[in-house]
Amino acid sequence: MKLCQTLKNVDRFRTVFDFGGREVAHWFPGHMAKGLKQMKANLKNVDCIIEIHDARISFKTSPCTIFLNNDQIPLSGRNPIFEDSLNVRPHLLVLNKMDLADLSNKQKILKKLENDGVRNVLFTDCLKQRDDNVKKLVPLVMELIKTSDRFNREEVDYCLMVIGVPNVGKSSLINAMRRTNVKKGRASRVGGEPGITKAILTKIQVSERPLMYLLDTPGVLPPKIESVETGMKLALCGTILDHLVGEDVIADYLLFSLNRLRRYVEKYDLQEPSDDIQHVLKRIAVKLRKTQRVKAITGVGNITVTIPNYTAAAYNFIRTFRKGELGQVLLD
Repeated sequence: MKLCQTLKNVDRFRTVFDFGGREVAHWFPGHMAKGLKQMKANLKNVDCIIEIHDARISFKTSPCTIFLNNDQIPLSGRNPIFEDSLNVRPHLLVLNKMDLADLSNKQKILKKLENDGVRNVLFTDCLKQRDDNVKKLVPLVMELIKTSDRFNREEVDYCLMVIGVPNVGKSSLINAMRRTNVKKGRASRVGGEPGITKAILTKIQVSERPLMYLLDTPGVLPPKIESVETGMKLALCGTILDHLVGEDVIADYLLFSLNRLRRYVEKYDLQEPSDDIQHVLKRIAVKLRKTQRVKAITGVGNITVTIPNYTAAAYNFIRTFRKGELGQVLLD
């Protein structure tokens, strides 16, 4: 009887998220504009572009594209014009954070990308100390370079440029390549928030044989993200700073997304799934003992009461998802 009632309640869950007329915040800081200019200046010396993307984010809806010149080279994200626009340079798409993504339909994803003209795809988890897929990067890049025009460059070394939106793992990729190929420590800072890399760095060696260098670049978003839902997915994966969107909104969108899977129920000891973010955050706060003391005005005077800390609960809910503790998800 209880199971039947739970299923009946689930049927009433939201099928569409109400954004309430919101717009995703403009987020194009000065370091992004500066980095974009540097990318244009360095593009002529680049043999291959490595585009890195979060494997959890929908590939077909992301409009996060910045154009480097009249050839319309997408700087980051997936875009319908992808097939024609990256033919200017050999290109490898790296779908990172594969350990956090639901890849049960991996072949369907690859087929969709192939239909869009994207044939060189590699899934990675660059934070792991041992990732066999990282070992495939240099051979794949060399194969792409050898079958393309080197743009009249005669140097014996190779230069790559890694691009992508913020916080998808560009610096982690560089450090993983160094661990694998040159047996050295990290050369780029890594962090869980967007905006760690502020500008293009000097060449970083990522391979000895062949001699290969890679340019790290700042994550760049367009000055305005047209799709609010796409922006919310990017925010949920940590691509946009939380406070620009609002952690309460991100947490509610996370609940909306996870209600297809129900994995948060067991994690936070809920009796059943819920579509009410305030109820879920209250249960999280109680479980984690996240409370705050506030003053309340009553008929007998001011008193101090203890209430659940909804902000702390939302913070925990979002970061638990980002660490993969709520299961593998594909936000599509």
